[in-house]
Amino acid sequence: MIEVPVVTDTLPQIAAAIHITVMRSEIRSVMGPGLGEIIKTGKAQSIGPTGPWFTHEFEADPTTYDLDICVPVSAAVKSVGRVEKREIASLKVVQTVYQGDSERLAVARAEFHEWIEANGHDVAADFYERYIVGPESVPDPGEWRTELRRPILTKLP
Repeated sequence: MIEVPVVTDTLPQIAAAIHITVMRSEIRSVMGPGLGEIIKTGKAQSIGPTGPWFTHEFEADPTTYDLDICVPVSAAVKSVGRVEKREIASLKVVQTVYQGDSERLAVARAEFHEWIEANGHDVAADFYERYIVGPESVPDPGEWRTELRRPILTKLP
């Protein structure tokens, strides 16, 4: 279901983002409009998008999502409405890729978390999902690809 996870370092990234906190049952109704708002702002400022969009979830909660909807851009976005600049530092992460429709994404996340625990990684509460291939580019849900990332906590000596 998921590719074998790997530990890797990410590059720093500038993004345009909207922060949302919503009930899990409402996520589908707010994600599309938020993403559209960010893309419109990036295009109006001639800075993006420069790659696949992603989400940055701040902590796991069974009832709500507390996250940023993010679109990578080439320069810092000038804030417009809900759209703000985000600077994401380089991180050491555990990362995998899930291929398939969004209906089974929760199963893929659970499999990823089981692997992290079984391999003794101490990870932050943050969770990143990057939508590499989705319905905007490929109609077959079996070909959609989502990158899953969890930052690794560094241990002090």
